[in-house]
Amino acid sequence: MAFTQLTYRESLRDIEACLNAQSNKLYHMGIRSRIARSTLAEANEKRDWRIYADFAQSLIQIARRLYADEDLGLELDNTVYALDASTIDLCLSVFPWAHFRKAKAAIKLHTLLNLRGNIPSFIHISDGKLHDVNVLDLLLPEAGALYVMDCGYTDFKRLCELHRALAFFVIRAKSDLQFRRLYSHPVDKQIGLRCDQTIMLTGVRSARYFPDRLRRIKYYDAETDKRLVFLTNNFTIPALTVTELYRYRWQVELFFKWIKQHLRIKSFFGT
Repeated sequence: MAFTQLTYRESLRDIEACLNAQSNKLYHMGIRSRIARSTLAEANEKRDWRIYADFAQSLIQIARRLYADEDLGLELDNTVYALDASTIDLCLSVFPWAHFRKAKAAIKLHTLLNLRGNIPSFIHISDGKLHDVNVLDLLLPEAGALYVMDCGYTDFKRLCELHRALAFFVIRAKSDLQFRRLYSHPVDKQIGLRCDQTIMLTGVRSARYFPDRLRRIKYYDAETDKRLVFLTNNFTIPALTVTELYRYRWQVELFFKWIKQHLRIKSFFGT
């Protein structure tokens, strides 16, 4: 499978032809017999997918140590994660198991990206119908870590679970947020900040699901002429750092772009 990815093979027959063309080198790769397409298919069918998952986690742990001291430029000691999902379109006739729409198949790649080195710490592959916010149920919150998310992950019951686990989050607030302001803190409007408030949620469900205080920060981005509102449960970091953290979230979009450009994900060698 590693050889297939690195050499851009497109089918089992392609793998068979390419490897047999280098038959004098197969012995040194640990292959003692001739490669056959049927043998590849049978081995791939019986091999447990968790072998690849465990191997990937081992590689991730090695890579994380190499980037553990990388400076984010934000004067933060916390581990910072960006959480997002990307949809990968597939052919419905070839992948009928990847449910998405009547005439279209797709899978969704849910990724938790460690922003120190841009290394994925968690990846979940689902069908295209699964809503992004559901992946929060699969995460094991890391105490003291910062999770940066878009407004699609707004679910105060799930965010409260992160809060109770002593983890922090920065999330883009929805425009219909119902809240009551408790305090207003001074901000420097020359750098784009508009307000830094301590609030309580007042929505019927949101107040019940998240009864604790939150921090609401409003920021004006002169480059895009947009006003952005953020919510966080971290009251110690500077307000401008909160806005910069959300800007760093773009790294996960670049990760998805890299994945789609370099991995052979339009065709699979097994289900």
